[in-house]
Amino acid sequence: MQLLDAAKSFLAGKIKETDTLVDFTMGNGHDTAYLCSLVPKGKVFAFDIQKEAIENTGKLLSEHGYDNAGLILDSHANIAKYVSSFKCGMFNLGYRPGGDKTVTTMTESTLKAVKDGIELMEKGGVLVISVYPGHAEGEKEGRELYSLLSSYDKIYYSVIQYKMINSPTSPFIYAVEKYDK
Repeated sequence: MQLLDAAKSFLAGKIKETDTLVDFTMGNGHDTAYLCSLVPKGKVFAFDIQKEAIENTGKLLSEHGYDNAGLILDSHANIAKYVSSFKCGMFNLGYRPGGDKTVTTMTESTLKAVKDGIELMEKGGVLVISVYPGHAEGEKEGRELYSLLSSYDKIYYSVIQYKMINSPTSPFIYAVEKYDK
């Protein structure tokens, strides 16, 4: 199973067409467009620190006729400034495909965004985090996220790691579900 297919499978059945969703790492807009398709009567907030990401995503959404996204030129670490609650969200860590590989997600801002995202996520929601440990910062993000996510109480959260065990530098996923209790 491809990583993106696995990420989408964690969201399956959790989202209603009126929900609010978050793309924490807009990139070129493919995840944003996918999320927009799931909530035609809802809203998607998408974050990136690169102007090119906003431009590329805006163009892609326009081509698909989606007008239910708010594209935010800011760090995902600042989610609480823009979003009061949401049902599900996606992170696709690392650098923007086709972009400057020196501009990558950073562990400190990612950890803050994940913590705040889990706090703002509605009960019954899921947060999917795709991690790319093939570069130094990605390896650090994966390690620090493991430490953070393993501390969440199993009474309130289910945290899953989806990973190829015979390829240690391959991308993998963390999925966090906030129980509906």
